[in-house]
Amino acid sequence: MIVLTLNSGSSSLKFGLYRVEGPETEALMTGETDGTELRAQDAKGSALPGTPKKAETPEATIQAIVSLLAKVGLPAPEAIGHRIVHGGPRLRAHCLIDDGVERDLDAASAISPLHAPVALAIIRLAKQAWPDVPQAACLDTAFHADLPDIARILPVAKELRNEGVQRYGFHGLSCESIVRQFGNDLPKRLIIAHLGSGASVTAVLNGRSIDTSMGLTPSGGIVMATRSGDLDPGVLIYLQRDKGYDAAALENLVDHRSGLLGVSNLSGDLRELHKVEASNAEARLAIAIFCMSAAKQIAGMIVALGGVDAIVLTGGAGEHDVIVRSTIVERLGCLGILLPGSSAKTAAGRIDAPKSICRVHVLPSLEDDQIALHTGTLAAEGNLRKAGW
Repeated sequence: MIVLTLNSGSSSLKFGLYRVEGPETEALMTGETDGTELRAQDAKGSALPGTPKKAETPEATIQAIVSLLAKVGLPAPEAIGHRIVHGGPRLRAHCLIDDGVERDLDAASAISPLHAPVALAIIRLAKQAWPDVPQAACLDTAFHADLPDIARILPVAKELRNEGVQRYGFHGLSCESIVRQFGNDLPKRLIIAHLGSGASVTAVLNGRSIDTSMGLTPSGGIVMATRSGDLDPGVLIYLQRDKGYDAAALENLVDHRSGLLGVSNLSGDLRELHKVEASNAEARLAIAIFCMSAAKQIAGMIVALGGVDAIVLTGGAGEHDVIVRSTIVERLGCLGILLPGSSAKTAAGRIDAPKSICRVHVLPSLEDDQIALHTGTLAAEGNLRKAGW
């Protein structure tokens, strides 16, 4: 089956065309846009000729993908899979999209205003571009759907919990991809640190999520690029009561003006902060706070698991920022988690020292592969049902 994946973030869109056969995927094309420049590569990583240079709106991006597939002679998609950050309290498993699913996703926008409206817009545009092609919602929250009560329950009034105020957890597709990469070598007690512009840490016991750092929304947990992470709720009460902040102003502060950007007063991008950290104390402090925040969350997940057999660093910073990932792991040295000196500064793959109490791996986050796999399975099952099986 030929599957098109559409992985929408709050300000970006990754896309890919995959051939899916059973549990295997083959990328025929991958690409992304940040709202301005659009890039696309073939299966070998070479830039595709005829790629439109700009795609400044979701509409332009979808049309660019349609045009690109035709120009380079790639097959049309037989199914389309979307990354959905938050399915809300009703959608907790990957599923084919129908009118009811769209309504549930629309309702979830109140909990995930940073991601849900964008994803819904992409779904509707894809339906217009490929009207007869089945579409699937692949949920970041699905991996965490069976969290035990000790992790799932938030310490708020029961009537709020009954309305769906609970820990949902995110980056589930990334976590699924890490578990799949281990295969039969999956560690019993695994910690996955997804460190990108959004960041979270998840405790995985025998392949199942038992705790995770993000809560009701993707704004909690670790300090992130522009999101605050965990924050004293009294700060928000103070800002509302004494500074006149309304809900929109609080949301803008927590999601867009905090985190690395808020501390550095410069950028939420670690790459930009590294460029000036030697001469900019606020940039150095922002990086240090991020590393400490991640290390503390990892240490907490060791408690949740009752020990640790392996830690995985993934996501943009986890995979590529050797300074940050080494600093995070060095913070855990007091627990016996060790790196082999300076060699870890450039190493990928497995990076722990021989005397470390657990393995430390650097692995890629293969969210789009997971989307393709789930979508292929769901579309095939839908075809069987239509055929009366």
